Amino acid sequence: MNGTDRRTLIRTGAVVTMDAAGCILPQGGILVRGPVIERVLNMQEAQAPPPPGTDILDARGLVAIPGFVQTHLHLCQTLFRGLAEDMELLDWLQLRIFPYEAAHSAASMRASAMLGIAELVRGGTTTVMDMGSIHHEEEIVRAIQETGLRACVGKSMIDRNEAEPRLSETTHDVLTSTLEQAKLWHNTAGGRIRYAVAPRFVLSCSDELLREAYAMTAAFPGMLLHTHAAENPKELEAVRRRCAMGNIEFFESLGILQSNTCLAHCVWLSPREVDLLAARQARVLHCPSSNLKLASGIARIPELLSRGIPVSLGADGAPCNNTLNMFTEMRLASLLQKPAHGPAAMPASLVLGLATRGGAEALGWGDRIGSLEAGKNADIVLLDLDRPWMPAVEPEGEVLYTMIVHSGTPENVRSVMIDGAWVYRNGEHTRLDEQAVTAAARSELRALLRRTHRKG
Repeated sequence: MNGTDRRTLIRTGAVVTMDAAGCILPQGGILVRGPVIERVLNMQEAQAPPPPGTDILDARGLVAIPGFVQTHLHLCQTLFRGLAEDMELLDWLQLRIFPYEAAHSAASMRASAMLGIAELVRGGTTTVMDMGSIHHEEEIVRAIQETGLRACVGKSMIDRNEAEPRLSETTHDVLTSTLEQAKLWHNTAGGRIRYAVAPRFVLSCSDELLREAYAMTAAFPGMLLHTHAAENPKELEAVRRRCAMGNIEFFESLGILQSNTCLAHCVWLSPREVDLLAARQARVLHCPSSNLKLASGIARIPELLSRGIPVSLGADGAPCNNTLNMFTEMRLASLLQKPAHGPAAMPASLVLGLATRGGAEALGWGDRIGSLEAGKNADIVLLDLDRPWMPAVEPEGEVLYTMIVHSGTPENVRSVMIDGAWVYRNGEHTRLDEQAVTAAARSELRALLRRTHRKG
């Protein structure tokens, strides 16, 4: 039996499918064949003898959910966690993050990516959209290839950076290198890796770069444009000084506000800009922890959702969050809106949907991941909800959403499967050595700080 035919039967407790109907099986199982879910099973079907040669995993005390999809991350920044504290966005970038990114070597970039992936996988994240840095993007891609993560990747595109000229390229060079990388990596690793062009943000990009970056997406099926927008009040002031309009209005004027445009943050929006997002169906990547830590504000997510604007979740970078923990992002996404919109705003079922199916749809993978359904890729997380910090009620029905969103932590994650392969099983990584990854990160950070003449 070859790898594409091999079956695994996972007998579980509840199966939280996150399908369009919100189906929850109180007890059941998932039959996986190769990289794909062959069937989602009820209790009787799960207990029946499986096809000959099937591997069987008894996980009847665990709850199955789809893998989390984080739509805005910076794996290149994981090494910098704790080194850029108590600053607003522009100072945070210019005084800390840009110099650190400019000092990356190939080895430190790999160490940063591996450290981030180790944290993401043990927290139940199976898919990310990552914005890399100017240099050494290939190390991020290699780390993703090796560890089995599913990802949209793309080097950060910058052709304006007076604060840190080392973290900039000419417009021609950044477009050329991006095109070369897209040709190398888009729809590779069996479709597990896609490329997304990633102009950093308005203040670091010329008009030509923004236009040409978006134009590049037309040459690659399913390619996205990934950037930051309307994040911070001082950033918005600077954008208005340059463009004489708001961030989203400026993208509209350039013709790059479209349904494959993915915009991280979107905290400071005018009514017209909300109208534009709704009309263009541009995708909002909500990062609640980062928006709080950098004192940027609280995005008006219920309003955006009410207008039919696609919203998904991400942790952003480790230095502006300090974790890459989707459980934290889900809980904050819900709680932040309740004082203004009432206790029923952003219910747990909605938020878990943003973290799974919503993220998959934002990345153009809605037909492949984001829910547990026959024919979709087997990106599955098994949760142990029998832990002291969890509610003592039975884990069934609607209460499951609340348990996961408001009480869950990465310590609840028992096993993680991506494309039908276990990347984390019974609390242990299968594709990486966590101790070696941590040791390499510490060593490479010390060397990087020497290159920046800083102490950490």
